[in-house]
Amino acid sequence: MKSLQKLLPFLTLILLFVALVIASPHFLTATNLSSVVRQTAVINIMALGMTIVIISGGIDLSVGSILGLSGIAGTMAMAHGASIAAGIAIGILTGLVCGMLNGIMITKLRIAPFIVTLGTLGIYRGIALIISNGLPVNKLPQGFSFLGEGNILGIPFVLWLLVLCALAVHFLLEHTRLGRYAFAIGSSTAAAVYAGIPVSFYTTAVYAIGGLLTGLAGMIEASRLMTGQPTAGFGYELQAIAAVVIGGGSLRGGEGSVVGTLVGAFIMGLLSNGSDLLGISNYVQQVVIGAVIILAVAVDELRKRRLV
Repeated sequence: MKSLQKLLPFLTLILLFVALVIASPHFLTATNLSSVVRQTAVINIMALGMTIVIISGGIDLSVGSILGLSGIAGTMAMAHGASIAAGIAIGILTGLVCGMLNGIMITKLRIAPFIVTLGTLGIYRGIALIISNGLPVNKLPQGFSFLGEGNILGIPFVLWLLVLCALAVHFLLEHTRLGRYAFAIGSSTAAAVYAGIPVSFYTTAVYAIGGLLTGLAGMIEASRLMTGQPTAGFGYELQAIAAVVIGGGSLRGGEGSVVGTLVGAFIMGLLSNGSDLLGISNYVQQVVIGAVIILAVAVDELRKRRLV
């Protein structure tokens, strides 16, 4: 049963890919596949950060707002004369700080992650709207578009970035103390405390890393649009969480993997792309994503009940 559950996301991705090849002659083209990669890169990178958070037993509902605020901060810096590198760095740093604040409030105030990040979802979005006056940030350096739309060796630059981020997060989870402690905290916070793990510090670090990756995703989104949108990332938190859950992560904590998350994100990316090619409404896509989340969580719960 456990082996089947691990293979299910991969089988689903393969079947979905084959079905779209058959259903649409436009799917298996270089232009469309490149578009799929660029469209899903943002959610993929966000989902990698969410993977660490969920493994540690937490959840971050504010990532969509962090993405919007990071994009606004970075593009405003460039619009006011900062270099492209400095603007990207400011955007990433903004995400890091937002994630760190989430972690500090969760650990110091001892409030459930769901409540804290639900609150900061509104706070960060409000800040983005306040500092931008609700208006998009334009007149960005043309070279900034390379981050989201450029190619290296004929391969989208964002795919190179995604691979680097995935390798970094995989190494972090499998070969560092932070990764081992994240699994331990997610499996049992009480046991982690008794084992002498500084839970508050590592929980804050986990949210900070999630925020950093979301900040990078925010700059990629801004680069693709060549504008900073204060409303960017609306609803992305649902997609990031869905990618982790579909990929085998458990909302109870202690389980999850980079490969599974990437597969989950690409499943949603193919669903979205296939729906567009086949003329299926975006509203239907939202229904499908919600149903898939419930199904994935239900399968996880059934498996755990059988193990008890």
